[in-house]
Amino acid sequence: MSDATETAENPEKELPLSAVLLEIAELSAPRISVEELMQRFGGRAIGALLFVFGLACTLPLPPGATTIFGLPLLLLAPQLVIGAAAPWLPERVKSRTLSVADLRKSLPKVIPTLQKVEAISKPRLALLFGAVGERLIGLVCTALALVLILPIPGGNILPAMAVSALSFALIQRDGLIALLGYALAVTSASVLVLAAHIIVRMFVHALAVLSPA
Repeated sequence: MSDATETAENPEKELPLSAVLLEIAELSAPRISVEELMQRFGGRAIGALLFVFGLACTLPLPPGATTIFGLPLLLLAPQLVIGAAAPWLPERVKSRTLSVADLRKSLPKVIPTLQKVEAISKPRLALLFGAVGERLIGLVCTALALVLILPIPGGNILPAMAVSALSFALIQRDGLIALLGYALAVTSASVLVLAAHIIVRMFVHALAVLSPA
């Protein structure tokens, strides 16, 4: 049984994701490790960590930062594909820490919106979260994570939004949010293909101009 399924079957044992994030933002400790995040998210840790790292990749980060946040995504998403019940990360990744001060700056901007979505979100379109559905979400998030670890200027926003939507849908078991995530993933792929096509054409044109007649 996957972590998301456990959460859906035992909702009374889990705080809303927004409440957990608010607790994290109010920590007095200067830093929090990835392992501590895993413990706080409990049985839905895979989905919650995908959401947090996906959300981090949507922020205006310095070049190369999405590679750092994309690595945990690349490690976590395939675990949905194989139906893992709990997340596994190397000790080196689990021991990495995040600044609580930085989280305190960014999370309060996200939490109110998250709370509004949680208020109207409900389990629906259960077919999207069956054994095949969860693995499909994991497969799509894996592909998006591969994009996020690449140093593509401005190319992180749509893939990161898609990962965040799909992982949040997994936590909430909300098929409408999952469909939104898939739509963002398709849009992201289309934009990247178009950009690659334009770059290739420009490169070919430049070669033609520079080549001797």
